[in-house]
Amino acid sequence: MAPLRLRIEGQKFRDTKDREVTLRGINCAGDAKYPTNPDLPSHLLDRFFEGDDVSFAGRPFSIDEAHIHFSRLKRFGYNTIRYIFTWEALEHAGPGRYDEEWVQHTIEVLRLAKDYGFYIFMDPHQDVWSRFSGGSGAPMWTLYAAGLNPHTFAATEAAMVHNTYSDPANYPKMIWSTNYNRLVCQVMFTLFFAGKDFAPKAIIDGKNIQDYLQGFFVGACKHLAQRIHEAGDLEYDVVIGWESMNEPNRGLIGWPDLSAIPSEQKLQKGTSPTAWQGILTGSGRSCEIDTWDFGGLGPYKSGTQLVDPKGQSAWLPADHDDSKYGWTRDPDWKLGECLWAQHGIWDPSNDILLKKDYFAKTPHTNEAIDYEYFTNHYFMDYYRRHKSAIKSVQSEAILFCQPPVLEIPPSLKGTKDDDPNMVYAPHYYDGVTLMTKKWNRYWNVDVFGLLRGRYLSPAFAIKVGEGAIRNCFRDQLSAIRKEGQDYMGVHPCVFTEIGIPYDMDDKYAYKTGDYTSQALAMDANHFALEGCGANGFTLWVYMTGNNHEWGDLWNGEDLSIFSLDDKVIPLSPNPQPAAGKSANTSVVSLDQTSPSYSQSRSADNQSSITPSNLKNALSTPSISSARSSTPVELGSKPGFRAAEAYVRPSPIATVGTVASYGFDLRNATFNMTLQCENPATEDTPTEIFLPEFHFPGEQSQVEVSGGKWTISVDDTDGEEGSIQRLRWWHGVGEQKLKVKGVQRRQGMALGKEEEEGYLDQCQQSRCAIM
Repeated sequence: MAPLRLRIEGQKFRDTKDREVTLRGINCAGDAKYPTNPDLPSHLLDRFFEGDDVSFAGRPFSIDEAHIHFSRLKRFGYNTIRYIFTWEALEHAGPGRYDEEWVQHTIEVLRLAKDYGFYIFMDPHQDVWSRFSGGSGAPMWTLYAAGLNPHTFAATEAAMVHNTYSDPANYPKMIWSTNYNRLVCQVMFTLFFAGKDFAPKAIIDGKNIQDYLQGFFVGACKHLAQRIHEAGDLEYDVVIGWESMNEPNRGLIGWPDLSAIPSEQKLQKGTSPTAWQGILTGSGRSCEIDTWDFGGLGPYKSGTQLVDPKGQSAWLPADHDDSKYGWTRDPDWKLGECLWAQHGIWDPSNDILLKKDYFAKTPHTNEAIDYEYFTNHYFMDYYRRHKSAIKSVQSEAILFCQPPVLEIPPSLKGTKDDDPNMVYAPHYYDGVTLMTKKWNRYWNVDVFGLLRGRYLSPAFAIKVGEGAIRNCFRDQLSAIRKEGQDYMGVHPCVFTEIGIPYDMDDKYAYKTGDYTSQALAMDANHFALEGCGANGFTLWVYMTGNNHEWGDLWNGEDLSIFSLDDKVIPLSPNPQPAAGKSANTSVVSLDQTSPSYSQSRSADNQSSITPSNLKNALSTPSISSARSSTPVELGSKPGFRAAEAYVRPSPIATVGTVASYGFDLRNATFNMTLQCENPATEDTPTEIFLPEFHFPGEQSQVEVSGGKWTISVDDTDGEEGSIQRLRWWHGVGEQKLKVKGVQRRQGMALGKEEEEGYLDQCQQSRCAIM
C-alpha cells in the first residue's frame, strides 16, 4: 500500500514528506441541506411534505460549476473541506432505498476536488434531526417510523419549522435551534440513542427503534463509504476520513424532572416549554407557556403565551396507513397515542404526570444519568457502531469524533477506544454575537468557563475591551482543546465548525457596504484559532446561493463567506511575474553549502501596479452562473464580505513542528515559530500560504532567523489552482519567520484616497534577515 497522503502522528498531522500539515478548511457547502428537486430552501412551503419524492443530485453544486467553487476556495487558502451531506440525500425514498444518482454525483464532485489537492472528510450532517423538524439530516420516513406526524408539528409547536411558519420573512432569528428542546427532537434523539432503555415497546420489524434508526443511518454511511472505496481513486487520496455525526443531542436522556427546565439548558427563545408541556401540547392539549428572548445580557423571560393545538396531535392517528414503507410495527406499539403515555410516564385520561424522573436513571442499573454519562455510554455505543462500519470499508480512515457540543468529552484516554487514528472535532461559536447578530467590541462572556464552573459568579465571566474579548476567545478554544486531551488522549484537535453571522446590525453592511463589524468578529475568531494550539479548523460555511435577502437559504442563518450579492476579494492586486519566474526571493548571501543559504535576486519584468489597474483589480466581480433577486435596498452596496479577515496566511506544511503562528490583520504581519530536528531539504521546504491580497509579491518584507526563502505563485504536484506560497529552507532548532504585508482599512472597499495610499505601500519593496 502506498504511503497515506495524510497520517496522524500523536497530536500532529503529517504528509508523505513527514512535514506537519495544518488543516485550514471550510464547510462545503451549506446548499447540501435541502434538495435540488424540488429546489426548496427553508422559506418555501410548496411540495415541502413530498419528502419521499425528492432529489439531492446536484448538491452541493453541479459538476459544471465545481471548478469555479473549488478554484475559489483554494485561492482563499483552504486545503481542507468538511464535505456536508445528509442522510436524507442518500435514503429519502424509504428504508434501504439509496439514491444512486446522488451517490454518483458525489463521487464525481470528490474526484474533481482531488484535482485541487484538498483533504476531505465526510460530514453526515444533521441539525435538530431533520428538515421536517426544522433543520436538516434525517429522511421524513424516520419520523413516521417513530409514530410522529410531520403535518401537525406547526399546530402543536412540536417543532418550529421555517417552511411552515406563517411569516417566513420574520421567522425569529436562531429560533430553529430551540427545536432541540421541543417534542420532536426530544423524542427522536431519545429513541435514536436509548430507545431500548426508555421505549422498549417501540418495536418495528422485530427491532427496537434504537437499533432500527441507528442501523439504517450507519448503513447509509457505510453504503456511501463503500461506493467511494469502489471508485478506486478517492480513498485516502482525497477522502481522508469521516466525522461521527454533526452535533449529537441527548434528547430527554438524563432529564431529572420533566416538569421543569433543566438548569443546564442555556438556550431559551420564543415559547420555552418544559418537556411535560411539550408532551401535552404534542397530544393536542392547550398550555400557557413561558416566552423568552435574548438580550444584551443573555436570555430573559419576556412573558407567557397560550399554545392551543385545538385538538391536533403530533402523533400519527390510529387509522394511519402504516404500510407505505413496508415495515411492520409491533402490536404493543399503538398509533394514535403518545409513545410516552404507552410507557406509563403520564395518564392521558386525566393529564397527570406520573413519572417526572423517568429519564433520570438507567432502568436496569438505576444509575443516575447526567450529560457526561450520556456521552460515555449512549453516545459512545453509537460512535463504536459508526466507526466499525466505516473501518470495515476504509480501514485507514481517520475518524473525527464529535461529542455533544460544549459538553465534557468521553473518557477514552488509555482505553481500547483511544484510537491513534482519531481526531477530536469540537465546535465553537461566540454565542453573544450569534444570538444578538451584533459584534460587541466592548464586552463578551467566557461561556466555556461558566459551563465548567470556573467563576464564583457569572459577573466574573464578563470580559471588557476588545483585547480581552479576543484573548477570551483564544483561551476558551485552548481550554476546549486541552480538555479533549485530558479526557480522550493525545490526538489532533480540529474545530470543525466556527463562524460568524454576516447579517449583523439589521443588515447594515448590506445597505452600506461597510463590513467593519464582520471583519472584527471574523478576525477575533481566527486570532483564537491561531493562538489556541489546535491542528486546524473548518470554517462554517461556504454557500453557493447565499444572498442578502435570505442569507444561507436556511432558517434565516447568514454565515456564508460567499454571497451572490457581494464581490469576491481581489486575490491578486499586483500583476504576476512571467511564467516560471519567482515573485520574490531572499536577499542575503551566505555560505551556499549552509542550511541558512540565501540568494539575492529579483524577478525580471515585474510591472508596477497603477491606480487604474488596482481599481480594476479591486472590483473583480463574483463568478457564478446563479443570479440573485435581492431587493435593491439590500444589494446596491456590495462589499468584500470581510474577506480580508478570513483570507489570511497560514502554514501549509512545516518541516519539524509548528510552535506558534498568527496573523496581525491590523498591521498585515504574519509571525511563525517552529522547532526542527532536521534541516529542510531542497525538495522538502516549509511551505506557507501567503494571500496576494495582503502580501503582493515583491512588496512583502520577510525576516527569517536563518535559511533561504522564495515567494512564488504556482501549483504543487500538478494540482489545479495556483496559490502564492512562501517556501523556506531553514536549519535545525528554533526557527522564526516574520512577513510584513500591505496595511489597509478593514471591512470596506477601497476609496480613492485609500487606493493611492495602498499604491504607495505596494510600490515599496524591502526584505531582511533576522
